[in-house]
Amino acid sequence: MYKNVLKYIFDFIISLSGFIILLPIFLFITLFLLLANRRTPFFLQKRPGKDGKIFHVIKFKTMNEKRDTNGNLLRDEERLTPIGKFIRKTSLDEIPQLINVIKGDMSLVGPRPLLVGYLPLYNKKQSRRHEVRPGITGWAQINGRNTISWERKFELDVWYVDHLSFTLDMKILFLTIKKVFMREGISSTTYVTMEPFNGNN
Repeated sequence: MYKNVLKYIFDFIISLSGFIILLPIFLFITLFLLLANRRTPFFLQKRPGKDGKIFHVIKFKTMNEKRDTNGNLLRDEERLTPIGKFIRKTSLDEIPQLINVIKGDMSLVGPRPLLVGYLPLYNKKQSRRHEVRPGITGWAQINGRNTISWERKFELDVWYVDHLSFTLDMKILFLTIKKVFMREGISSTTYVTMEPFNGNN
């Protein structure tokens, strides 16, 4: 009942209420980034949702578009702007994803939506992370976020799929708020976010 019906209702009510409360901060950051970047303050990217359905995730733009001599984007840590670093550390870049939750593309809690290019790289078990809607936060995020291996992250995602409940979601939301204030697990040991997933070796 909760997984199939009540979870979406809960997500919608909390996300809409949260977005209204955070609207002044949302508008301030939007205007600031618009002036600072002199272009769109938002980052939109295709991501796979429930059952692999593609949607556009919305976040505040924290990186520039600098490229090397071959036209390839530079590493994340080389493109992260000073203001972007602050926004990412405080998790303010996640606020626009409340719109994704309101639209039904995402949930407050669930496996994080990753790149579309990773879809053919998952094994059968890892693909189970798409049995539920992706979340702004999740079980993997409160158990290491970007500091754990991809294999461990996927194990935690599938564990969440198998144990999804209202109580677990409340626990994850509470611990997420705690970790945001403590600023834990934002970067991996080698990348400013997380090293790319290259499949199962």
